[in-house]
Amino acid sequence: MIAIVDYGVGNLFSLESSFKAIGQQVVVTGDERVIESADKIVLPGVGAFGDASKKLFDSGLADVVIAQAKNGKPLLGICLGMQLLLDKSFEYGEHKGLGLIKGEIRPIAEVIPENLKIPHIGWNALNFKGEKNQLFKYVNQGECVYFVHSYYGANCEESVIATAEYGAVLTASVANDNVFGCQFHPEKSGRVGLNILRAFCEIGENL
Repeated sequence: MIAIVDYGVGNLFSLESSFKAIGQQVVVTGDERVIESADKIVLPGVGAFGDASKKLFDSGLADVVIAQAKNGKPLLGICLGMQLLLDKSFEYGEHKGLGLIKGEIRPIAEVIPENLKIPHIGWNALNFKGEKNQLFKYVNQGECVYFVHSYYGANCEESVIATAEYGAVLTASVANDNVFGCQFHPEKSGRVGLNILRAFCEIGENL
């Protein structure tokens, strides 16, 4: 069973629908016991990092997610959910992340040309870094996924498994053992996105 963490921030319905579309049993929940009993965890998120981080920690769910991840349970962060996996963010101040992926979140304005629009919205090709990660088992180099973001994962090179280009090379996906993150939205990325979610569902407990 897949547990989508409901902490008041996230595109929950489309994610739930996507998992159901690939035949998975899925529940949207903020119940600690349900998350602990799940086979895998998905951390969604849209909006501002500081607000999301506060809600996640204030609810007590941050500790649950961290504990489950450290116990080896597969965890997938999506969009802001991916950003929350890192150590901290500099979005309107400095805010604490979950610390499951080494790195920080910084404005894409620092690295892209001034003539490019922010946020970065649209379809971009995935460029795999090193040996293709198991999360992309059913995806080919250069296939496109859908992005909506103004901040990106920085100083996380050791965990980057895919990048995308938008005037600069930006982090598209990260992984650290059983913890995975996608800056893009698999649930909005058609067949390619569903294939990424399908691969995540096949990842075992012992990686």
